[in-house]
Parts: sequence; C-alpha cells; structure tokens
Amino acid sequence: MIEIIFLLALALIWTIFAVIQDLKSREIANWLNFSLILFALSFRFFYSLFNDNFNFLYQGLIGLGIFFVLGNLFYYGKIFAGGDAKLMIALGSILFLYNDFFSNIRILFLFLFLFLFSGAFYGLFASFVITSKNIKKFKKEFLRIIKRKEIKIYFIILFTTFLVFLLIFQSRFIFVTWIFFILFLTLYLFIYAKAIDRSCMIKKIRTRELREGDWLYKDLKVGDKIIKANWNGLTKEEIGLLRKKRRYVVIKQGVAFSPAFLISIIFLSYIVLFNPNLINFYGILFGR
Repeated sequence: MIEIIFLLALALIWTIFAVIQDLKSREIANWLNFSLILFALSFRFFYSLFNDNFNFLYQGLIGLGIFFVLGNLFYYGKIFAGGDAKLMIALGSILFLYNDFFSNIRILFLFLFLFLFSGAFYGLFASFVITSKNIKKFKKEFLRIIKRKEIKIYFIILFTTFLVFLLIFQSRFIFVTWIFFILFLTLYLFIYAKAIDRSCMIKKIRTRELREGDWLYKDLKVGDKIIKANWNGLTKEEIGLLRKKRRYVVIKQGVAFSPAFLISIIFLSYIVLFNPNLINFYGILFGR
C-alpha cells in the first residue's frame, strides 16, 4: 500500500504544478511531464529491486505504453493539445498501481470514466466563465449563427426526426420526447461551442509574445510563404518569420484542460485508498 500512496502522491504533486503552469502560461512544459515519467519509473525500479520482484516495474511500463497510445489518439483526434497529451502519457507510468494486469485495466477504465465526467463538467464551467467575460461578443456571435440558414435547416431536420419517431413509436410519447430533447440540447451545445470559439477564443498579440505551438486563427501570407493555421501550432521557424514581417497576429486560444486531470486524480486517489470496491467495474455493471 505504501508504494501506491507514493505513486498517487507523485501524480497529485506533478499535476498540481502542471495546472499552475497551464493556467499561467497556457502550456505544460515538456520537462514537467518527462520528469514525472523519470521519477515514477525510477521509484518502480528500485522498489522492484529491493523486493526482488520486477512485475511492479513491468506494470508501469505497460501503463506507459497504453497511455502513450491513448494520448496520441486524443492528440491526433484534436481533443488534446500537445501538453495535455504528454501529461496523460506521463500519468500512464503512475496509474497502473498494482502487480495484477487486470486490476490495472479496471483502474484504467475507472480513470477514463472519471476523466470523462470531470472533463465535461469542468469544460462547461470554464466556458461559462469565458462567456461571462466576453458576454457582448458572445451574444452577437451566437445570434449571428442562429440567423444563418444552415441552423434553420438543422432545426427543420430535427423537428422532422421528432415526427418520424413519433409515428414509429406512437405509444411511447415520453420516449420520443426525450430523444427530441437530447437532439435539441446537442444542437444547442454545438451552436454554443461555435459561438464561444469564434467570439471568445481569439486574441490579437504582438509577434514577440508568440510561443512555439501557438495556434494561428487563420492562414497568413508572409512574403511568398503561407503559414498554415494547423493543429500542431507554430514552429520556431514560422515564429521567426512572423517576427520579421509582422508586429501583430491573431491567435486562437484553447481552454486549459489540465484541471480535469487534477480532479480525476483526486477522485481516483480517494476511491483507491478509501473505497477500493468501486474499482471493480465489472461488479458495478453486472451486480456481482
């Protein structure tokens, strides 16, 4: 149990520092993520060496490999920025806490479950804070999107879908109403997210303030070269070129997502240390 407490303490301390750095500078430094991997694997190695059982180290390496795949899926799926993906990968060296692989798989699913819900609630909270600070711009953009013909078409399709389901399930009006409500809420959230993205997440800054990985709001022509606004962000060479040719650029900012990691780690630590029966997802799902 001591080794589990130590690993969870490492995860909490490093994630707290990641959150502070992310909120202050909108990035998580590579040294922070890589040092977490180094500390976690070093602890696993020496613990395994003193106990003459290297399964604890092997589980950490397996966790690192699995989370490496997950982090890259989230990154290339354009859900995470680079720092968030690397933080998830680093946590993989921590979260395979036990010597048993299948127990660690349950930990994996529990963490993803916690992360899904904490991320959703944190994302909504963060979006409300951002909106409240830019309420006039948000309101203008939201109404502009609503007035577009495409949105009207979506509403027509949504209402038609409701009528079709109502005809198919004539005796299940409440069921159909719930389907309609969920679809309507999804459309509303889509419009809400689009309005935030276009009105609250862009910022004009001096080129000397640019950092590697910053996202351009749109493609820029600089001399004979076009610098693309892509998910990977600006390179050092592109930043150097922009500084020579322009004084200001418009960049797109993302929501600092590291607090969702911290919330998930806190809940996971509580469950592992004080209510380990919840780890058995199969028991929860199938009543065993």
